[in-house]
Amino acid sequence: MTKDRIYLFDTTLRDGQQTPGIDFSVDDKIAIARILDEFGIDYVEGGYPGANPTDTAFFAKKRTARASFVAFGMTKRAGVSASNDPGLAGLIQAAGDAVCLVAKSWDYHVEVALGCTNEENLESISESVRAVIGAGKEALVDCEHFFDGYKANPAYAVACARAAFDAGARWIVLCDTNGGTQPSEISAIVTDLIAEGIPGDRLGIHAHNDTGQAVANSLAAVEAGVRQIQGTLNGIGERCGNANLITLIATLALKPVYAERFETGITADKLNGLTPLSHGFDELLNRSPATQSPYVGASAFATKAGIHASALMKDPRTYEHVPPESVGNFRKVMVSDQGGKSNFINALRQRGITVQKDDPKLDHLIGLVKDREATGYAYEGADASFELLAHRTLGLVPEFFAVTSFRVMVERRFDAMGRIRTVSEAVVKLVVDGVEMMSVAEGQGPVNALDIALRKDLGVYQSEIADLELTDYKVRILNGGTEAITRVLIESTDGTGARWWTVGVSDNIIDASFQALMDSIVYKLMKNRDLAGRVAAE
Repeated sequence: MTKDRIYLFDTTLRDGQQTPGIDFSVDDKIAIARILDEFGIDYVEGGYPGANPTDTAFFAKKRTARASFVAFGMTKRAGVSASNDPGLAGLIQAAGDAVCLVAKSWDYHVEVALGCTNEENLESISESVRAVIGAGKEALVDCEHFFDGYKANPAYAVACARAAFDAGARWIVLCDTNGGTQPSEISAIVTDLIAEGIPGDRLGIHAHNDTGQAVANSLAAVEAGVRQIQGTLNGIGERCGNANLITLIATLALKPVYAERFETGITADKLNGLTPLSHGFDELLNRSPATQSPYVGASAFATKAGIHASALMKDPRTYEHVPPESVGNFRKVMVSDQGGKSNFINALRQRGITVQKDDPKLDHLIGLVKDREATGYAYEGADASFELLAHRTLGLVPEFFAVTSFRVMVERRFDAMGRIRTVSEAVVKLVVDGVEMMSVAEGQGPVNALDIALRKDLGVYQSEIADLELTDYKVRILNGGTEAITRVLIESTDGTGARWWTVGVSDNIIDASFQALMDSIVYKLMKNRDLAGRVAAE
């Protein structure tokens, strides 16, 4: 059976850049374009050359080797010929293979935003498409607000799509710009448009996520006949974002209802890299990956309910809709106060710890975790601390060093220039290999001072923690008042790129931080000796 080809169009570098807080540099765009190209995306839309210095510099030369490199911009202005419109000329002259022209397809917008007649707008679409094709480039037309326009004036929305089609546009892209159209409406309108004589293999879908249905709307359009999908990595975009290409790629490839009828340019080996692609993109944006993202989130194949964990151990299909490794993710059975023995046995096994179900130490560990979580600990978010607790309960953690005491002082004073300064100083007394030591350090705040002092001199172990780095520090107040219980989560990494999380809980934020810092260092020393498990260091 011959499968229909679905073409994937990525607009991360253009529409995704509308996301609040995201501002790509030229180097960022070059790196992302390369990643998309190598992954197998068919079209990479790079931005709007001429609109800003970054996009103009980015389009100084072609940035993809395989994917079509696409410039985005407006159709020509009404009353000006295509050959005399500087904006259109800039799009055509920009490096690349194709031009995506945004065109109004809602008569209300034609009147209000463009201030021209409906007929002039149709002429702008036709002439702009012909100019792009005449320059030897592929023409795409984004019919902006198409679905809202169709609901308001079906005949005119169809006329806009028809103008692009008749002029020779390779793709006429139907945009749900406001993101409010429902899947059933998408399906019905696409079906009507195809019945008007514009074939589905010339149609694309561009869905926004304002009702949380951008992926569903994209799939509904495919079912109705559309053969190009536009979206962004991790669904970034203005307002609530765009259709998430990560989710769409996995669904099209792994769900038989689509995989048996359609194919994309993403090969099976590339699909295995979907999770690293998603997380790597978030790293580039300097943000944490969303834990509950479909397919690729840290919680996508995680469970902490005992009955679920028991079934997972018998057959993963009981609570997994696809194998996690198919998208480069992994199964994770978390430990918590909701977990039974199956959770703990599986979690320990993943960390290389074998324990029998009837071992009394296992019961002790389960009781200890439940007691601690009742006081505020959260081991599901601190894998390294859980592993250390398990090792200690089973008597398997070497005593690398012992802290006999620590003291932290915060002083607010005037410096020699008469300016107010707040100085934090920490003193840590510890015993390493039988030798008593004392370290003193100043830092940017009490926790930083304590961290520096603790790691200042670990004697024979000092060289082993040279590459240890604390990358994140989170504080959560568990109840109200100045006497509140505080939970501290610390994320650490080292030269191997591994990351792990540790937790501390106390009614004193410094003490809670110290617990998490200690666990981070001990885990690092365990990891150096291959005594730490795989999951905590993911």
